[in-house]
Amino acid sequence: MAFKPANEIQDLQYFGEFGGVNPSISDSSTYTFLSAKTMFDTFEGNADGCYLYSRHSSPSNLYLGEALAAMEGTETATVTASGMGAITAVMMQLCAAGDHIVSSRTIYGGTYAFLKNFTPKFHVNASFVDITKIDLVESAITKNTKILYCESVSNPLLEVADIKALSKLAKKHNLTLVVDNTFSPLSISAAKLGADIVIHSLTKFINGSSDTVGGVICGSQEFINNLRNVNDGACMLFGATMDSLRAASILKNLRTLHIRIKQHSYNAAFLANKFKADGLKTVYPGLESHTSHNTFKAMMNTDYGFGGMLTIDVGSLDKANALMELMQERNLGYLAVSLGFYKTLFSAPGSSTSSEIPEEEQKEMGLSDGLIRFSIGLDNDIERTYETMRDCMTELGILKP
Repeated sequence: MAFKPANEIQDLQYFGEFGGVNPSISDSSTYTFLSAKTMFDTFEGNADGCYLYSRHSSPSNLYLGEALAAMEGTETATVTASGMGAITAVMMQLCAAGDHIVSSRTIYGGTYAFLKNFTPKFHVNASFVDITKIDLVESAITKNTKILYCESVSNPLLEVADIKALSKLAKKHNLTLVVDNTFSPLSISAAKLGADIVIHSLTKFINGSSDTVGGVICGSQEFINNLRNVNDGACMLFGATMDSLRAASILKNLRTLHIRIKQHSYNAAFLANKFKADGLKTVYPGLESHTSHNTFKAMMNTDYGFGGMLTIDVGSLDKANALMELMQERNLGYLAVSLGFYKTLFSAPGSSTSSEIPEEEQKEMGLSDGLIRFSIGLDNDIERTYETMRDCMTELGILKP
């Protein structure tokens, strides 16, 4: 039977302590015990249902984690204060000095900077490869490799990882496959395809209102317990704890994710097809011209489409900047980083979200100066949006009248 992630979210029911349809928010940093022995047992991890200190866990955070685990089809999950809080905790929990990570070459700039510049301080090194070429991925694996890391749909070039093939490779070499699924919630169920650990930046599509940052790590009960361990758990010791009020807010927004993703995908597909027909260099996984279109199609939960992210290349940074400024002036969206907002967001990744990647490496991976990354919004009249975008491009000489 096909996995239905939205059904898994819908089937969760929580009741507040006074019968509310939303679970009560636990607005406490610490929790009391009726006996000293129960406190001791909780420190040792042997007192189910008891709470110690909100950096460790809290009812509100556990509600959200449970819902996200249901969405991804994992045993459990733990939430963090940001997407980077999730990524860094996973990497440092799994690796020790001398270990090695094989990572996709196109990943979020913060993740790249962490692996390129930060983990080497602790003698954990990474190799960056074209994740779409399985032979290159395998050739990068060494006897010290512990993690195979990728984004299901990469930031910003929208390269698509073949998660089933990568899972098979990870099992062959006894590696942990970690997948950042931020760009494709609901559309791709990475754990069901073989990922061992699934990460999201909740800041983006899952929350959907650009009013908070957050992250989640979805995995086995054993791994999540290890992350929370008071003695050596990265989530416990790094302190990237989500606030209970934010957890409650994200949980409410999660309930409309299936509606929003369908509209984001519909609008992005409409614009991508129009831009391509206009002769613009357009990258969108839903286009048959996308090199990994069939890979995405084979993995996807079809109800949710190919996602809300697309890129176009207008030839130069000057043209890209002029177009984004004009589109913002015409109320088409915002010149801003991030994604998943109800309005369209656009940025030039080379000088923003991927600026941590050196210029020569940007060129090598195909991240050109004129590239604009779009997070397409929830516009009700997407045809009107397209016409106005086209007018902007015509006015600036990017397209002919």
